[in-house]
Amino acid sequence: MSEGSDKNNLGLKLKELLKERSLSMRKLSELTEIDTATISKIINGKRKASPDQLQKFAECLGLPIADLFIAAGFPIDQKQEKPNSDIHMSVDSIQNLLKSSNLYDKKFSIASVEQQLANYQQYTETEEGKETILKGFEDKLQKVGSIGPFISNLKDMFERFRLRKGTPRELALIGAALLYFILPVDVIPDYIFPIGYLDDAIAVQLVMKLLLKES
Repeated sequence: MSEGSDKNNLGLKLKELLKERSLSMRKLSELTEIDTATISKIINGKRKASPDQLQKFAECLGLPIADLFIAAGFPIDQKQEKPNSDIHMSVDSIQNLLKSSNLYDKKFSIASVEQQLANYQQYTETEEGKETILKGFEDKLQKVGSIGPFISNLKDMFERFRLRKGTPRELALIGAALLYFILPVDVIPDYIFPIGYLDDAIAVQLVMKLLLKES
């Protein structure tokens, strides 16, 4: 598939999504903090979208980031097993980005995120862990400056944690997701922008699936 075709596919998909959600390019610009002219060029195939821009589009439009990566022509293996397909496709996206960026030489896996979450579950039960969440969440939110399902879910989790709404097990899971987001050193360090925040989104997905099982 040619690069021009990839751009056109992304542009058509974005046009459809904007129409479905009754959003203008100007409104999408406000939500993503991406210049309207840049969005117009991406939609019209005159500019290639960056991974950072694709992530912001995905979060604001409420769909898996892998869908936009595919439309933009990023190399993603689509022959994955169906269970947890969104998560697995995101993992493939991250691995490809890490490989092409030469910024991080470790292999990314869901197991590594799950292990880190397990470590944070123990920390969230300490007074220091609770204080880190309650004092650090808003500050981290301002630094990220993003919106969308990923951030909305974290805001909901924070309110549940702050008000202690849930069983000890549920609050430990929620706390682990919040700590994963707040602390800069997780499986992929946050300083590797924008890739560093993709594993945060996967951590949230994993915790939400666990919370559904608990309910």
